[in-house]
Amino acid sequence: MPRVFVQGSPVGRFPRYAPEAGRGAVRRITEVGEEVLHRPCRDVTEFGPDLAALVDDMFRTMYVADGAGLAANQVGVSLRLFVYDCPDDDGVRHVGHIVNPVLETPTRERRLLDEGEGCLSVPGAVMDVPRPDRAVVRGQDRDGNPVVIEGTGYFARCLAHETDHTAGHVYLDRLSKRDKKDALRQMADRRDEVYARRAAKAEAFGS
Repeated sequence: MPRVFVQGSPVGRFPRYAPEAGRGAVRRITEVGEEVLHRPCRDVTEFGPDLAALVDDMFRTMYVADGAGLAANQVGVSLRLFVYDCPDDDGVRHVGHIVNPVLETPTRERRLLDEGEGCLSVPGAVMDVPRPDRAVVRGQDRDGNPVVIEGTGYFARCLAHETDHTAGHVYLDRLSKRDKKDALRQMADRRDEVYARRAAKAEAFGS
């Protein structure tokens, strides 16, 4: 089985970082509590160089923050778009971006996995969140062409998590009040450490 899928298609070889990152610039990552993260994003209606540049910036920002996915509102842009570079539970790497994503979760033979989940906009916190073990996301690429991405295990979690962002939801919204308070406490305790790592990574990345 191929070890890397790009935009849902198998490729023989792929670099450590998606080529988009080499063209992009690092942007500030928004944090939980900022309005842009808590309202539904707008549909993307214009496909062109500005959208392509945003995708490039998002890839670079995601890598610097050691993320597996990043939505546009996490860099302050209220558009329905996310990028990802994420393994599934079999170690297969999935890389790409999805514009105007619509999440489909299979209703037959669906299992919920209650596993640890973090978010670049909740730096330092990890909490168990139930998510389906399979997910399908339909949308477009940055040129407006239709794409369908299917994921299992951890990659399915990533697809669901990032699509949630485009609807104005963070994973804390899926937690009990007690667990949400725990996550925010973790963030307060570890935030400075996370930002120090990001700064070091940005310097090493040549930002």
